[in-house]
Amino acid sequence: MTENVVTSDNFEHYLVSHPFIGKPENLYNAMNYIMQLGGKRMRPKFLLLAYKANGGNSDEQAMKLALSIETFHNFSLVHDDIMDNAPIRRGKKTVHEEWNMPTAILAGDNLLLQCYRLILETELPCSVELLKEFTAMSALVCDGQQMDMNLPNYETISEADYLKMIELKTAVLPACALKMGAMAAGASEKVAQQYYNFGLNIGMAFQLQDDFLDAFGAEAEIGKQEAGDIIENKRTILYLHAESTLPASECAELKEWMSYSPEQPQEKIERVRQLFKQAGSDSYLAEMKAGYEHNALQILNEVCTDAVYKQQFMLLFDFLKARNS
Repeated sequence: MTENVVTSDNFEHYLVSHPFIGKPENLYNAMNYIMQLGGKRMRPKFLLLAYKANGGNSDEQAMKLALSIETFHNFSLVHDDIMDNAPIRRGKKTVHEEWNMPTAILAGDNLLLQCYRLILETELPCSVELLKEFTAMSALVCDGQQMDMNLPNYETISEADYLKMIELKTAVLPACALKMGAMAAGASEKVAQQYYNFGLNIGMAFQLQDDFLDAFGAEAEIGKQEAGDIIENKRTILYLHAESTLPASECAELKEWMSYSPEQPQEKIERVRQLFKQAGSDSYLAEMKAGYEHNALQILNEVCTDAVYKQQFMLLFDFLKARNS
C-alpha cells in the first residue's frame, strides 16, 4: 500500500482539528456540533480518492476541498431536519432541538458560507472552476429539496418525479465531490465527468438504500427516527411501487394509512410495512438499487486504472452497498 492511499481516519482527524471558530460562541458551537456528530464521511472520502487517483499531491488543498464538501452536506442536514421537524440525527438531538430554531437556521447558513471560504482559500490553479462546479451543485440540491417539499402536495407522483428529486437532493453531491477531486488533480473534462457519473449512480443507490432503511430499520440501528417517511406520509419508491401493484382493496388501505398521522404511529408503521412486503416493493427497490450499483461499477472500471485506488474505491463502494445505518 502506498503512502498516498486515503486511510479511514485521516479526514476525520483533519475535520476535528479544524473546527469553526467565532462569536457568538453558541452559533459556532452549533456548527461544530453537527460537524462532529459522526457520519460515514463518504463524500469527502470520494473527493480525496478521486484526487489521489488522478495524481494529486497537495494534501492540504485537497483536505480543504473535502472539508468544504462535508460542510455542505452538514448544512443541508441542519436545514433538512428543520423542514422535516426531525428530532434525531445520528442518534443525537438535531441542532434545532439541542439549541433552537433561529440558531439552527443561522448555523446552517454559516456552514454554507464556510464552504465558499474553504474553496477560495485553496491554492489550486482551478479554484474558480471548482467554485463554479460547487455553486451549480448547491443550486441543484436546493431544487431537489424544494421538489421534496412540493411532492406531498401533488395528487399523483410518478416514479420519474421521485427519482429526479432524489437525484437532485442527494446524488449530485457525491457526484460533485468526485468531479471536484478529479478536477483539482488536473484530470481532463472527460475523466472528471466520468467520475461525476460514477458518483451520480452511487448517490442514487445510496438514497434508495436510505429509503429502505428508513422504512424497515430500527431507530437504534439507523440513528434517526424509525419509519420517519411512513410517519410523515412520504411517497417513496416503496410507496409508489406498492400503490401500482397491490390489489384495489389493499391499495385503498395503503392510501388511507398514508393520509393521516396518528399520535401513536406503531400500528400504522407495522401495517404499511406489511403492505410494502406484500406488494414486493422491498424487492423492487433492491433490484433498482442493484442497477445503479452495476452502472457505477462499470464506470469505475473504465475511469480508474490504478489498482491501489480502485481497491480503495471498491472498499468504500462495498461498504455503502452493505450498510444498515
